[in-house]
Amino acid sequence: MRATVKDVARLAGVSPKTVSNVINGVVFVRPETRAKVEQALSELDYVPNLSARGLRNGRSGMIGLALPDLLRPYSAEITHLVVELAHERGWGVQIEQTAAEPDREYDLLSKARSHQIDGLILNPVNLDDSAVTSAGPLPPVVLIGDVDQDVVSQVCIDNVAAARDMTQHLVDQGYRRIAAVGTPELKGRVGGRTDSAGTAAARLRLIGYRDVLTAADLHDPALEIALDRWSPEGAAAVVGRYLADHEPPDAIFCFTDTIATGTLSALWSAGVAVPADCAVAGFDNILESQFTVPPLSTVDFDRRAFVEAALDLLGERMADRAARPRRVVVPHRLVERASTAR
Repeated sequence: MRATVKDVARLAGVSPKTVSNVINGVVFVRPETRAKVEQALSELDYVPNLSARGLRNGRSGMIGLALPDLLRPYSAEITHLVVELAHERGWGVQIEQTAAEPDREYDLLSKARSHQIDGLILNPVNLDDSAVTSAGPLPPVVLIGDVDQDVVSQVCIDNVAAARDMTQHLVDQGYRRIAAVGTPELKGRVGGRTDSAGTAAARLRLIGYRDVLTAADLHDPALEIALDRWSPEGAAAVVGRYLADHEPPDAIFCFTDTIATGTLSALWSAGVAVPADCAVAGFDNILESQFTVPPLSTVDFDRRAFVEAALDLLGERMADRAARPRRVVVPHRLVERASTAR
């Protein structure tokens, strides 16, 4: 016969409520108590009856994870951690790709409202285009990434500070003509100002890059290389075209590591040695960045802490939809490798 929660509680020496808290992962349980419960779950080969549980508490035991582009290594690393850490809380994960399209976000929010999923971790790339701001009353939702909002809880890093730190590193290394790849594309003049199209991350990282170079009297708008899609193939194409018409800069700050891999390819094709002729830096510290030639200097942050924080916030929202939104900023650090060495 299927083991019940009461069976697990009896073996672990705890209450059925504590067992439920461990299985659902919403309420904090002391590590030593959680360990006893998990041991009992394993010994009894406990399998939750999701359909019965859903009838009792209106929950499916599933959460959603929606990322804009599942093809990229960064997305793969985040997805892996969400699945593994959610599993530890007794949650399944439904993975979706939004392609930064609001209609797909609306569909996922509808699933959450109809209890097909209990909550949603969403990574919009631009708040202006996101369903979060216009979908009406929201189910439990947590944002990861860079959009600036106070509607729902969010986990992010300080993109402006991180870009400042990397740009300052390049200046401190003695580089003076420092280009940026991945800047927003200009759309034209709007209300007396120059408007731009791009992701929130692109705009924030551009601010940090400009802050340092402006303070050092080194800023040159001609060294800002726009990119409409953050991909290695896009970066290789735009940097290749740039090098065909310009002298190589002293250094290039790429706004992601995937952009940096395309940039390294374009520089190699043009016969530009890295870092002897041009240094290259990235952002994200994806696994592959330590294996590029040369190994890539980049901005790193604790992925596990990032995902744990997102799941904690989602658990809070699932337990109390009236809870006030919170923002968690995960610290960053520079990883200095051969690609920027003098």
